[in-house]
Amino acid sequence: MRNGVTIGQAAAFVGVTVKTVRHYHKLGLVAEPERDSSGYRRYGSGELLQLVQVRTLAAAGVPLAEIGAMLGAGAEQFGAALTDVERQLTERIDELAARRDTLHRLADGDRALLPDRACAILDRMPGLGFSPDYVAAQREALVLARALVPDGFDGFLTQLEHGLDDPEYVDLVKRGREAETWEPDDPRIEELATAMADRYLANPALLGDRASLRAWAKASAQYKLINNHREDQAPISARVTALTEAKLRSAGVPAPHLVPIPHRCPVTGPSET
Repeated sequence: MRNGVTIGQAAAFVGVTVKTVRHYHKLGLVAEPERDSSGYRRYGSGELLQLVQVRTLAAAGVPLAEIGAMLGAGAEQFGAALTDVERQLTERIDELAARRDTLHRLADGDRALLPDRACAILDRMPGLGFSPDYVAAQREALVLARALVPDGFDGFLTQLEHGLDDPEYVDLVKRGREAETWEPDDPRIEELATAMADRYLANPALLGDRASLRAWAKASAQYKLINNHREDQAPISARVTALTEAKLRSAGVPAPHLVPIPHRCPVTGPSET
């Protein structure tokens, strides 16, 4: 009769389950001992050593599919394999840390979907007299812009910052929100569009930088989706937007870059040329 312990005892000694030991056997990671005269498999020191090695590598994050090759490798190959496993673990750690950070940001609402710089822009708006509905619309626009046109997003934020730093522009934007109470044929709509276009021409920084505009020029479909967001809730603003774009084009501006109209999305636009 061979000296040794039962599979249950071996599993307990090593710190795994019987099911795990059998799985290691199935994968060929641990030799399966012969049965003794009583029909039981007896685990000796050799099998226990293999179990400890496999368990240790698995606990360190080595995939089971790679452990077999490592057990039979020389020192140099074993070290290289460990280095590769360490790299994989580092990548997983970074990914998990990013997920954890996202969970933390979820508690802050906007910060789960937007970077701090965009949140700072939204935080400024109430102090400048913008309504909660307007700020909510701009938040949605920023989320869409970041997801759909990532290459133009930073430039877009710069454009918005310039807009909030321009008191005359801010007043025009707020007038656009008031325009939702006007009749569709109110002449003030045309006047507001003219004033808005004139302000863009007087302060070209409001139109965005070239790199951002190039990114938006390549994303005309995305621009339309973003700029038309909530359009049904603000039909007058939609008309002011269209009129402002037309006036900019007639003034020789090559793209309708445009236009933070309240309850609509403050969006740079793609070239139509």
